[in-house]
Order: sequence, then structure tokens, then C-alpha cells
Amino acid sequence: MNAGADAAVPPRPLKAVILAAGDRSIADDGQSLLLEPLGGKKIIDYVIENVSHVVPPEDTYIVTGYRGDSIQQHLGPAYTYVHQAAPQGTGQAVLTVKPLLEGYDGDLLILYGDTPLFSPTSVRGLINRHRLRQADLTLLTAVADRPYPYGRVIRDRDGGIVAIIEEAAASPHHKEIRELNVGAYVVAARQIWPVLETLTPSLKDGEYRLTDSVHRLIHQGLQVDCYQIYDQDEIQGINTRADLEQAEFILLKRSFRPRREQERNVVRFGTGGWRAVIGEGFTLLNVRRLCQALANDVARRGLEQRGVLIGYDRRFLSDRAAEAAAEVFAGNNIHTILLSEDGPTPLIEFATEAVHAAYGLAFTASHNPPEWNGLKVFHGDGSLLMTAETDRIEAETNALDPDDLVTVPLEIAIPAGIVERRDFVNQYVDRVESFIDMAAIRKAGLRVIVDPMYGVAHLTLGIILNEARCRVTFIHERRNPLFGGRSPAPDLDALRVLRAYVRDEHYDLGLATDGDADRIALIDERGEYVHINDLLLLLYWYLHEVKRQRGAVVRNLATTHLLDRLAASFGERAIETPVGFKWIAAGMVEHNALLGGESSGGLTIRGHILGKDGIFASALIIEMLARTGQSISQLQERVWGITGRLYSMEDGLPATPDMRIIVPQRVQALVARGDAPAPILRVREDDGIKLYFANDNWALLRFSGTEPLLRIFAEADTPEKARALVDWLRSAAQAE
Repeated sequence: MNAGADAAVPPRPLKAVILAAGDRSIADDGQSLLLEPLGGKKIIDYVIENVSHVVPPEDTYIVTGYRGDSIQQHLGPAYTYVHQAAPQGTGQAVLTVKPLLEGYDGDLLILYGDTPLFSPTSVRGLINRHRLRQADLTLLTAVADRPYPYGRVIRDRDGGIVAIIEEAAASPHHKEIRELNVGAYVVAARQIWPVLETLTPSLKDGEYRLTDSVHRLIHQGLQVDCYQIYDQDEIQGINTRADLEQAEFILLKRSFRPRREQERNVVRFGTGGWRAVIGEGFTLLNVRRLCQALANDVARRGLEQRGVLIGYDRRFLSDRAAEAAAEVFAGNNIHTILLSEDGPTPLIEFATEAVHAAYGLAFTASHNPPEWNGLKVFHGDGSLLMTAETDRIEAETNALDPDDLVTVPLEIAIPAGIVERRDFVNQYVDRVESFIDMAAIRKAGLRVIVDPMYGVAHLTLGIILNEARCRVTFIHERRNPLFGGRSPAPDLDALRVLRAYVRDEHYDLGLATDGDADRIALIDERGEYVHINDLLLLLYWYLHEVKRQRGAVVRNLATTHLLDRLAASFGERAIETPVGFKWIAAGMVEHNALLGGESSGGLTIRGHILGKDGIFASALIIEMLARTGQSISQLQERVWGITGRLYSMEDGLPATPDMRIIVPQRVQALVARGDAPAPILRVREDDGIKLYFANDNWALLRFSGTEPLLRIFAEADTPEKARALVDWLRSAAQAE
């Protein structure tokens, strides 16, 4: 520890030197290695980006050699270029910059152009450690469990760095050392120049090596420190085609790393909107940045008077996020309707359509665990934005700085009329009831129990069921942002209390909705959980055969093929879409379909909103019982008499970045070898991998767009076959 370290001492100036003079090429056209494509950019671009976070272009010096003109042409004139006429080694390359830095008494950040995978955090950490310890030299090191051609870091008993032993000179004992010098430095210019000027060439190849000067600085007894990185992928250098392929693989892994976006303060949309952990990715700053991007889009299209509508659920920070959003839109002269209380997502979609807003916003993370929050964004017709649109909004959001935000406080915006609070509960209830035979329900006198899972279904669904004269009981209806300590997802394990109530108190049925009330679950009169696949089947049959409505059914690729069989028996079509209700809504519009639904619990019908609606679905199920006079279990047997049976199985695994790349490759290899439990008829790969077998049997493996999970689905004509398909895919996913 440097006893003279003082936090009040200002840091020395910093300039950057990037060594890009290598004479290697791995391309047939002989271009510089550093201009090889990597992840949509060039290798050198990643190094430049890392430097740009800490050093401006005017203080960045790029040492070029082989094909230096092409590197300069690619990067442009913002940087200072120094040409190394002959390849005399990395030490001599750094020394070529000295004439341009006469009198400079600051630090130099030295990076190699062929090590592009350092994270911005690692570069900042290196610089920060150097300054805090007031070091003369700070190394970037890493502990590796696989071989790399880097020098071993030798320490004394007190942990001080005393030497760097290069790979070629390392003894068997030295090779057991796992801490490596990975080739990035911050060094005081006044210390490095004299050492570089007195370097002698290597006996092996005559080059003047930068690492030799590092050795000499260490041996001079200067203040030498290090910053250690922990992700071994960062130290992957690129010298060969195999190295380049490995770097591509690493970048793919990073693109799926759940926390990467949060560290970089990046907003990413999934299949159900933007979701992130509260306090990491979901911050009020990111909310404001995203809303500024949306406001910019509204202004470009001249839709300020149509405005936006903003709603929110009961999650922690949802109300505050909605208010922060309203302040941004107000600051951009965009009329904003802010709902007066928390409400279901389907109500927000309905209200967006009712006022024909430019955008509707619902602050919710739906069924995610309580530590998450997020935002769903809707078109003026209430449908979710499509992928191309969210990609565009993402890009603009992530380019915005805090200084780009324009806001007006609510205490000014509301009196000025640019923001108004409104209530759409009665209008939404009227819309739902317009589709429901309320008179039939009143006559039936059904006993219903509902679990809104501490979410937002209680008010609207309570009004509808009370107006229908149901004998209704609610449980878990109060607000609890922790949702009882679990995810507000209405799956089998979460509904044990509801099932017990139905069974023990002899209710006609039990209903449950998720946190924002767009998904539904059903418990029959026996207390048995009814899979959403079977519920969709019942409702499609009921709409077609009892209500005498006609039309196709739209389902996603993870939803039962019994819908296809039922549609065929009606002479109708079944349309399969990717996962995500936006695709179901688009399919319903395109085909004027009667019903759209997904196995995760969402559905809607023609003429209602273009989003899933657990409130409406609940009312429709009760109407079905009232009009048929039959129980859920009786209706199931009736419909299965038409379609026959298929049995669904689901499983899930935590998804690591590696799995998102490796697992599909494994399954594709198994398919290519014909190594499957049954002959494969066809394969679909636009959203995960779906395998189609005979007799409507199928299996699907896909990564969730809303959570870091690998999901496995299967459906077969026996439970044993379905389990075998799931187990087969699971074993492929977990294979070493």
C-alpha cells in the first residue's frame, strides 16, 4: 500500500496508446487482422469503444504498421496515427509515440488492438485502481483455469508483484501459477520512456518487447499494482481463425447475459415488453429515457394531440414510474392521460383504444417475481408493438443521456392541463359486459371464488361478477407488492389454497389471474387445476357451438394441437404463431379469427381488445357454465369426445448465456443424426426449435423472452410419450 496515497490528490492526465501495427493476416485478401469482422463490427472497433469511455479521441494514439492505411481509413480522422515503419516489437511501437508527447507528465493507457473482449468495467477498474493507489504501473491480470500464452504473475509473500515470467521461460512450477498478465497497462509516462529507450532486442526474434519494459519497471522497485478481472472470456486474444470463432462465441454469450444490460444501463424489450430487476435495470432514469424516446417518436409523427395514456399495476414503483413517465411526455408538449388508480393491463389496452392515443403504457412486469418491474407499450388500437418497432425504440433510448430528457413536474403539468387523471373502470366493465350474457349468469346462481394473487383484478372483476349476481368470494385481494413472497403467476403450485377452497367449500369453480390480470387459470368443481390448453379448447367449442360464432383459432407454437383438431371438425383453420401475444393479435386481425390464445394463460376474442384479458376470460367461462348448465369436468369430456386426447408436459431450466448457444446446437445435431424418440416429420426454428411428430405429437425448446429460463414443452397422445419427449430435450440441454 502506498502510504502517501491521498484521495484529495487530483489524478494525473490520461492518454491512450493502441497497438495496431501487427503484420498478421488471417484473410485471403491479406487485410489487417484488426479489420476482420467480429459480431457485426471490426476487431479494432471494440478496443476503440473501450478507450472512448475513458479517453477522448484527441488523446488517443493508434500505432499502425501492416495495412495501416486501411485501419486509418476505417476509423477516420478523429485519432492521431503513428506509423511503425518496420515490425520491431510492441516496445518500439509504444516508443514511436514519444515524439508527440514531449513534456507530457501524465499516464498512458496501453491496449493491444487484438484483445477486443475486455469489458468497459475492466478498463475503468484498471484506471481507477492505478489512480487510487497512485501507482507508477498497474497491470490488468486474470486468474485462468485454461492455458493462454500470457506471462505468469509472480508475487512475494505479502502479495506484491515481483516478476512476470513469460510462457516460453516458465518452469513447470511457474506454469502451475494461474494468475496471468493479460496485456493491458496504465503507466506513468515519465517512468516508461527511459525504460523503452534502453530496451535491448529479444535474442529469439530481435523484437523490442513491451513486456520486457514492464519487467524492468517492476525490478526498479516502483509502485506496481494490478486490477484483476474475473471473466476469463475477456482475455481471449485473436491471432488465428480459431481465435476469431471463439471470440464470436463469447460475444453471442454476452448478448444473452441477463445482467449485462443492467450494468450498461441498457433497455431491452422481450416478448412481453421491457422487464428488469428493480434498482438495477428498472430505474426511474431508464423509465424517463425510454419515455423520452417514445415522446420523440410521437413528436416526429405529429401526434402530440392524440397524446399517450399511462396506467400501472400494484408492483413496487409502478405508480412512481407512471408519474415519472407523465412528466416526460408533459415536458415534450404531449397530452397525457394518467389513470387515477392502479388497474389491469387489459383495462389500459382498452382505454388506449378508446381514446385512440398515440401510445398506451402499462407499468407492470406481469407474472415475474416481485423484484422485477417493467413496461408494456401499445399502439393506439391496444396491440403490442412489433419487434421492428421495439428495436427502433430501444436504440434511441439507449443513445439518450440524462441531459437529453425534457420534463415538467406533475404539480405544474396537471393544473396546466397537459396531464389529466382519468378513470376508465366503468367504461371497461361496460365493454366486457357487452360480450357477456349477464342475464344467463344471473339465473344460474353460481358460486365462484377468485384469487387475484394480490394483483389488480379485484375491482373490475368484482363489479362484473356482483352485477351478474354471482355468489363470489375473493382471496388474496389486498395490495401486497411482495405478492405473498412468490411470483404472481397462476400456475398449479401457486393455487393450492384456491383449490382447497373450491373442494372444501363446494364452489362451482375457482378462477385466478396473474399480477396484471391479463392471464387466467381455472379450477374445476372438484378442485382440479384445468390446464389453459384445455380451457382454450372449451372456449373455442363454446363460442362456435353454443354462441354460434364462426372463425379460425390462432395459437402460438407452445399451445395444444387439439385446437387444430377441433377447428378441423368445424371446417375452420388453426393458425400457429411465434410466442408473444403480439403475434397472436396480428394473426387474429389478418385472418379475422374468432379466438386467440396461448398456453401461458392469455386469450381474447374477435371484437374485444387486441391483447390478452383475464377479466374478460373469467366472465366468459362463467357464462359458459351458466348457459350450458354443465360443470367444467362434464364439458371437458364432451369436447374430448370430438378431439380425442393429447397430454401436455412442461419443464424449465435456468438459462445461462452458454446454454442459449450450445443447447440449440446440440438439439440440431441430434435431429440431424435421427436421434429422437420418434420419427420427425418437420422442424420449425424461427422461435426456438419445434419438432413435429406423427399424430399431432410435438416438442418445443425455446428460451424465454421475459426471464432467464430455458422452457421445454411437449404434447403427445399418452403422458408417457410426452414425458419421454421432455426428458429427451432436457437431457440434451444438460449434456456435458
